[in-house]
Amino acid sequence: MLKLLKYLSIFIITTYLLFACHASAPTKLKRPPLRVVFGYFVGECLGIVAQEKGFFKAKGVDVELIYKRSVQLERANFSAGKYDGISASLGSFIILSATNPNIQSVMVIDESIGADVVVAQSEIKTVADLKGKKLGANLGSFSEVFVTEMLKTANLTNDDVNLVKLEALEIPQRLKNNVIQAGHTWEPHLSEAIKSGGHILFSSKQTLGLILDMIVFRCETIRDRPEDIRAFVRGWLQAAAYWKANVTEGNAIISKALKIPSNTLSLEGVNLTDLAENQKLFQSSNPNSIYKTAKIYTDFFTRSGNMTRIPDLKSLFNSSFLNPPS
Repeated sequence: MLKLLKYLSIFIITTYLLFACHASAPTKLKRPPLRVVFGYFVGECLGIVAQEKGFFKAKGVDVELIYKRSVQLERANFSAGKYDGISASLGSFIILSATNPNIQSVMVIDESIGADVVVAQSEIKTVADLKGKKLGANLGSFSEVFVTEMLKTANLTNDDVNLVKLEALEIPQRLKNNVIQAGHTWEPHLSEAIKSGGHILFSSKQTLGLILDMIVFRCETIRDRPEDIRAFVRGWLQAAAYWKANVTEGNAIISKALKIPSNTLSLEGVNLTDLAENQKLFQSSNPNSIYKTAKIYTDFFTRSGNMTRIPDLKSLFNSSFLNPPS
């Protein structure tokens, strides 16, 4: 009897300890997905490939992708904390940082090497023909810098044309209705403009290094979720390599997700930047570094009055997620 009580006591104590240990173990809370908003430019669509192929999950992060035809209206929501991250051209990022310094770019996702174009009506044969004409561009953004650089090739300035504030998606219809005679746009809007009789007058092949798209996160997210951001970057880079090696499949994935014709998706004129290219771009000593290009935008926007506070460029770029974890 005493032996039975002894064993029973041991069983009760062991059971209690097991339950106590289980109860005291911290509950692992599931982190919410990283919410990142994108536009429809082909380089930004890469996130869809990463999502559909499971690259984000394989790296250990849940991601919620939000695609908008224009992210301009979403920048206030991003600043207010509705999104963790946003895609932005380098120029637009500089403008955004002037009013929201608590953001950082963690990677360059693409470089436009011909994808950004100024499309014009048939009678506009050369850049010089734009003198006195109406030129559409998204003023106060990288778009204005791009068309300014174009005009310089014909010894023209912005004062020699009538600049009309338009977004890329508005260009085809405004061109067709003769509201403008030329405008800055990209696919899938370019194909629409070409169908209406427009032609490519100038492209970003002639301004290499000027137009870069980036992923930007709020500093709060960077501070609280560094491993998730590292996983996001790795998943994105894996998708870039995959799409370049499987163009047709990548186009089909994006076409289905965004419900746009696959023939309007093309990597022609777009360089999906890989890890090595990113590491070079984030080096301030590199002649083609993002710091040097960012200064071009900062100087332009300061002169034009679009920006009154000059940002500290060193604080805007965070290369830590491009390096192996320490």
